[in-house]
Amino acid sequence: MKVGNIDLKNGLLLGPMAGVTDRVYRQICQEQGCDLTFTEMVSAKAIRYNNQKSKLILEIGEEEKQVGVQLFGSDPYIISEMAKKIDHDGIHCFDVNMGCPVPKVVNNGEGSALMKDPKKIGKIVDALVKAVDKPVTIKIRAGFSPETINAVDVCKIAEANGVSMITIHGRTREQYYSGKANWEIIRQAKESVKVPIIGNGDVVDGKSLKAMLEQTACDGVMVGRAAMGNPWIFKALIAEIQGTTYTPPTIEDVIQMIQRHSEMLIEYKGEYIAMREMRKHIAWYTKGLKNATKIRAGINRVENIEDIQGILEQLRSA
Repeated sequence: MKVGNIDLKNGLLLGPMAGVTDRVYRQICQEQGCDLTFTEMVSAKAIRYNNQKSKLILEIGEEEKQVGVQLFGSDPYIISEMAKKIDHDGIHCFDVNMGCPVPKVVNNGEGSALMKDPKKIGKIVDALVKAVDKPVTIKIRAGFSPETINAVDVCKIAEANGVSMITIHGRTREQYYSGKANWEIIRQAKESVKVPIIGNGDVVDGKSLKAMLEQTACDGVMVGRAAMGNPWIFKALIAEIQGTTYTPPTIEDVIQMIQRHSEMLIEYKGEYIAMREMRKHIAWYTKGLKNATKIRAGINRVENIEDIQGILEQLRSA
C-alpha cells in the first residue's frame, strides 16, 4: 500500500506517544520493521510562538526512514500555516490529532473535542491539503462519547476534503484507554470510504493483529502502548502477516537493546536527561522478566550509564 510517496509494505505504524516516540525510539522501531512512525504530537500554536520544546520534538534524525509530523490544534489557518513553516524533505506526511483525550487539550476544543464538530474537521483537512504537497492524514476516535459514535461520518467528510489516510482508535474519548476497542466502527468506516483506513486499539501481538484484519478489513494497523519497551512487536506482526515463525527476544537481546537505547539517547539529549527518560523505558523493557521486581528500585535511581550497566548485570545473573 502506498500513501503518497509513503510505502506501507506491511501496513504497520507506530502511534505518536508523548514522552515515548522521540527520534531515538522511532528509529529503533523502524529497524524492527515498522513502516511509518510519527513525532509526538505538537501544538500548532506552540510552533507559531517558536516554543523550544516543540522544536526538539520536531527533530527527525538522518537515520530515520518514513516519519510523519503529528500536529494538534483547532484553527485551520494556524495548522496549515505552521505545517508550511516547518515542512522539509525529512517529513513524509502531516497528521492531525483528533483523538487525544487529555482534558487540557479537549477543553481547548482540540484533540478528541474535534469529533464533536465534523464540519471543522473538514475545514482543517481542506486547509492543510491546500497548504502542503505531502499526504495529509488524521487520527480520530470512534466518537466523543458512546452516545455520539460518528467516526464513519467524520471519515466521509475528511475524504471529501482530500485526506490521504485515516487512523481510527476504536474507543471513545470518554473511554480514554479503558475497556475494549470497538473494531466494528473501524469495519464500517472501511466499507464507507475509499481512502486507506488504519485500525488502532487492542493489537498487542500476532493473534490480535490477525483478528483485527479479519474483522475490519482495514488496510493497516497502528500500534501504540503495546510497543512501549517492546519494539520487537513489529517483528512479531510481520511474522503473522508473512506466515513465518516469530522468536521472542532473549534476555540478552533485551539487555543489548537497553544498552543501545541508552547510548543513543545520551548522544541525542545528554546524559542527565537521557538517564531520567531511560528509567521508564527500562521499566517497560523488563516488565515480566525474571528479577524485574528486584531491580525496580534501582531503575528509579539511575543517574548515569554505569548505573544502567549495573542493572543489566543483575538481569544477566537472574
